[in-house]
Amino acid sequence: MHKPTLNQAELAARFRAELTTGVGRSVEHESAAKHVSGEAVYVDDRLEFPNQLHVYARLSERAHARILRIDTTPCYAVPGVAIVITKDDVPGQLDIGPVVAGDPLLADGKVEYVGQVVLAVAADSLETARRAAMAAVIEYEDLEPVLEVEDALRKRHFVLDSHQHKRGDSRAALAGAPNRVQGTLHIGGQEHFYLETQVSSVMPTEDGGMLVYTSTQNPTEVQKLVAEVLGVPMHKVVIDMRRMGGGFGGKETQAAGPACLCAVIAHLTGRPTKMRLPRAEDMQVTGKRHPFYVEYDVGFDDDGLLQGIEIELAGNCGYSPDLSGSIVDRAMFHADNAYFLADVTINGHRCKTHTASNTAYRGFGGPQGMVAIEEIMDAVARHLGKDPLAVRKLNYYGKDTRNVTHYYQTVEHNLLDEMTADLEASSEYARRREDIRAFNAANPVLKKGLALTPVKFGISFTASFLNQAGALIHIYTDGSIHLNHGGTEMGQGLNTKVAQVVAEVFQVDISRIRITATNTDKVPNTSPTAASSGADLNGKAAQNAAEILKGRLVEFLVREHKVTPEDVEFRNGQVRIREHYQSFEETVQQAYFNQVSLSSTGFYRTPKIYYDRDKARGRPFYYFAFGAACAEVLVDTLTGEYRLLRADILHDVGASLNPAIDIGQVEGGFVQGMGWLTTEELVWNAKGKLMTGGPASYKIPAIADVPTDLRVKLVENRKNPEDTVFHSKAVGEPPFMLGIAVWCALKDAVASLADYRLQPRIDAPATPERVLWGIEQMKAACRERTAEPADAAQPA
Repeated sequence: MHKPTLNQAELAARFRAELTTGVGRSVEHESAAKHVSGEAVYVDDRLEFPNQLHVYARLSERAHARILRIDTTPCYAVPGVAIVITKDDVPGQLDIGPVVAGDPLLADGKVEYVGQVVLAVAADSLETARRAAMAAVIEYEDLEPVLEVEDALRKRHFVLDSHQHKRGDSRAALAGAPNRVQGTLHIGGQEHFYLETQVSSVMPTEDGGMLVYTSTQNPTEVQKLVAEVLGVPMHKVVIDMRRMGGGFGGKETQAAGPACLCAVIAHLTGRPTKMRLPRAEDMQVTGKRHPFYVEYDVGFDDDGLLQGIEIELAGNCGYSPDLSGSIVDRAMFHADNAYFLADVTINGHRCKTHTASNTAYRGFGGPQGMVAIEEIMDAVARHLGKDPLAVRKLNYYGKDTRNVTHYYQTVEHNLLDEMTADLEASSEYARRREDIRAFNAANPVLKKGLALTPVKFGISFTASFLNQAGALIHIYTDGSIHLNHGGTEMGQGLNTKVAQVVAEVFQVDISRIRITATNTDKVPNTSPTAASSGADLNGKAAQNAAEILKGRLVEFLVREHKVTPEDVEFRNGQVRIREHYQSFEETVQQAYFNQVSLSSTGFYRTPKIYYDRDKARGRPFYYFAFGAACAEVLVDTLTGEYRLLRADILHDVGASLNPAIDIGQVEGGFVQGMGWLTTEELVWNAKGKLMTGGPASYKIPAIADVPTDLRVKLVENRKNPEDTVFHSKAVGEPPFMLGIAVWCALKDAVASLADYRLQPRIDAPATPERVLWGIEQMKAACRERTAEPADAAQPA
């Protein structure tokens, strides 16, 4: 049935109407209805292939041991087993390290953490494969493990060389400073706890290749590694990735293992193969956010202005390099956060321990560096008896002076002064600070704390070559648009934003646009969806493809109607050619009949970025995103338990592509960051086994942990001055660091016990137990100061 033809007046009226689904609009997430109804299809929801195999891996039970013998004979006694593989069965390259070697697909002569894959069994069901895998006989000779990051640092037990940032003479500045504080800090790791665990489903193809459905943030890397373990060229491997049930960095590199195991088994058996890790195994096998150990030495004047500073950042990398080189680098890049460091030395160490190889996690090392400097700001304020916010503001980067980082990048377009002033006023910081002092003086048991902390986060991959992206657009003759790009959708709304970009260029409703699964045979050589770069890179690539196509249409109309390009305008699904109006689909049909290509690729690479590692200076980031959070907490000093009462957040996203999605990312990032620094405690036993291996023992924030008074606002009328996609800013990672305000507020509440003159030693995460230990520190210090005898009723 044909649509009724509209007359010129009706077309002109539509033309004058405003497009409601382009950039800057709160368009609904493209899969929102599917998510809430359960209709969204993930890898594990796909219909199984006939004759499909299921894989279960036998994991190491030792942290560090030599493998003496593997006997897989008992595995085959279990009915339904098709094959058992060890490292000798891999036809191609064994190592699947993402940057440098060190990650064997299956243990090669030794194991280096509890949870390392030693062998894999494929059978007709997951339960059969599990029973068979547990029947294998593995004999070990134990070796001495290194399990603590401090031990690794002392022994120089590293996965990669250390690196240094240096400006001025920190040693001389420290020696000449009127005040000096030294300290140490342990910062815990964090489990990704994505809803969908690691999963891949593989179908062998007729030419010796593989079609791989996998939950990954990095399709091209999985393509490359699958090809390498099979010993085939990359063009024989196709990766299909429609959506992930969460990633947070945990599927940037570590999705490759299950995909490669499935591919090897499918290659050897000729049967489709699937592997989905149960939650407990997923947590044992995969790495976490890097725990860090920090040592600092800081000198400052009587106002709190930093004069000299030295920081040692020791990242616990686990047993292999993975992405630890870049992660520790980013911690070093962000060890300044919002503050100008004049005479400074920062050393970053990549410590090897016999635990799972730690990996990318939202913020990619940046949060750990920022926690370190925020601890220092609190320590300086306590030493001087000043409000920590006053010390923070005093040390902020300036706009014209004191505006160059310790790696020699100029901090441009700095919004922190005005954002802090805005949030300080809207949150009524000064009044609440006085109210809290009065509350604490009147309440011997319950204590409140308040903190306002800033965020300055650099946007770009620090590995410069990754700052590129591609896209593919087809326009069909009915005016519908097919869009494909190299980014991956993990719930963050990337596909929606990129579709809005294309809708904006063509000035059509987003309902015309369909985004299909990220696929390596449509857009090749993709960068991972990480480093907050998804919309920046892929949005720009899609914009480039759309503008090429729009340019072709304009060129055709100019030629066909003998007008100038200025006479052609696209708006709200209509096209005006001087005084004539026609629909977008009519324009497309005319172009097709006149043999105009309606398909185009697009490409984008981020400009201006460089970093000279030998000189430790450059411009590793295209721009900075800014934020600030004010958090108020209530602490029970008898138990260490606490509650977040209120949080005020102001965050900078430039000219937002989709305000609703951006606010959702800010809220989610804040809560996830708060969880990392409060409840999410990872615990290993003395033999290197992860004891917090599921939701019963590992506590991510629940809805009750979100404050009932949560006020989130985006900075308005602040376009990104750089030429990003419609002058927006990245929003994936920067809000995560807003959660630091909660950790600082807890320390503020505890410090009130010593009249804010002592800094409690509360490592992250600040669990109730650690908060209680901090409370006891303050009580003991106060008793020592007054020389009063300890109350026998007080806990030790």
